[in-house]
Amino acid sequence: MKIRCRNYLPVWAFTLLEVIVACAIFFIAGFAILSLVTRSVAAARSLQHREPDAGMLAAVLSLTNKLVEGNDSGDFQDICGSLYAEYRWEREIYEVGSNGYFQVDFYVYSDKKKGSEPAKLTTRYYRPESQPGRMTQAR
Repeated sequence: MKIRCRNYLPVWAFTLLEVIVACAIFFIAGFAILSLVTRSVAAARSLQHREPDAGMLAAVLSLTNKLVEGNDSGDFQDICGSLYAEYRWEREIYEVGSNGYFQVDFYVYSDKKKGSEPAKLTTRYYRPESQPGRMTQAR
């Protein structure tokens, strides 16, 4: 649209209606893209299969100062609630060297996958404050 000023020179400008229509088109396109991205992220999250990691158990055990030889087992309820309700774990603690050097084997079993191999993690800890194990007592 041509607008004339006092000195009668033509000036080209957008009208208010044109600006409103352009903003409406921009926002409609922006919200359509945002909706598409949100749905894509939700679909990707629903396809994700989550399994517990034995590293969570090792992290909890690493907070202790003393280890005792033996076997222990449980589920993931005390660590992460009902997120991994169909999984259970076992651990085996034994001394592999003198002066409190322990090896811990963690096993994670799935109740849904019967007969499958458990996930295994082996870690070693130096805990001199622990009770003497079979390696220290044998001397």
